Amino acid sequence: MSNTFGHVFRVTTFGESHGGGLGVIVDGCPAGHPFPHARIAAQLARRRPGQGRLTSPRQEADAPTLLSGVHSESGLTLGTPIAMIFANKDARSRHYDDLARLYRPSHADYTYEARYGLREAAGGGRASARETVARVAAGALAEDLLAALHGIEIVAWVDEVAGIRAAAVDEEAVSRDMVDEAEVRCPDSAAAAAMSAAIDAARQGGDTVGGVVRCVARRVPAGWGAPVFGKLSADLAGALMSLPATRAFEIGEGMAATRLRGSEHNDPFYAEGGRVRTRTNHSGGIQGGISNGETIRLAVAFKPVATIFKPQETVTREGESVTFQAKGRHDPCVLPRAVPMVEAMVALVLCDHMLRARIARIEGAP
Repeated sequence: MSNTFGHVFRVTTFGESHGGGLGVIVDGCPAGHPFPHARIAAQLARRRPGQGRLTSPRQEADAPTLLSGVHSESGLTLGTPIAMIFANKDARSRHYDDLARLYRPSHADYTYEARYGLREAAGGGRASARETVARVAAGALAEDLLAALHGIEIVAWVDEVAGIRAAAVDEEAVSRDMVDEAEVRCPDSAAAAAMSAAIDAARQGGDTVGGVVRCVARRVPAGWGAPVFGKLSADLAGALMSLPATRAFEIGEGMAATRLRGSEHNDPFYAEGGRVRTRTNHSGGIQGGISNGETIRLAVAFKPVATIFKPQETVTREGESVTFQAKGRHDPCVLPRAVPMVEAMVALVLCDHMLRARIARIEGAP
């Protein structure tokens, strides 16, 4: 059950980091939509490893094989389950031979074994960020539906790395082209240079760093989400916190709202062109768990990558204290590759709520 996400637009991922491959099944995609090969390829290219010195050197093409759900001649979605698979071509499992009997600090080794009684040591199995290739492909499809039906734009960027923060970013104007100008995917060129230097310094020192990804979703209509347990904000939090290495989630002003008074945080309403607007957007586009028509603003914090190349203390499965030093190919910072992952999860949540809202209107539900 935990491998499936969504209510109407349902996504199931499968596969391990060093297995034969990974895959995704998307159920609930409306029929008649042109399958977005180019958009999926573009987002997968932004997520894949081997992009430069700031990421893992593992080389995976991540070209999906489409198995079902798309009309063979027209290229339109059939309304039936869409299946895509991604072959693992550059896994080097020998790097994990010595790790099968010990638990790496801050990895999922011990907890997976505690839960299931066994684990896949090579690459971390399902706990690896390699699993997100399937999410990004599904998210690109969801994003294409949102863009076609509502003109929605989703843009994420690296806002902070190792305590280095970007200057204020224009959330209504920032684009993916602007984000991708820097390898670290920060639209502030000065901050991007400092971030890249910090990541490179950590890499050379055998260490890792973390940071924050911010994201906006523009032109989301008012009325998506549901009261109490179906809040849009809660679903976004759950989706984004399901990504590997995440440690915190914020909507709107987030934790900074605790330092404001109500008179400062409230978003005054006004009418414009037959539409209700807010003069500020401290709420982040969501009030009462339901979208209000303003830009959705959120942020996700990622911890430093757990695999470092310094000696560390740990224990074996038998409880013996040992010291080990990791080897292999790993990201010194997950942030640059996390940008399309964040966009994907936001798209999946919004697409699901879009279809749920459509069903509610058809059925006459409140």
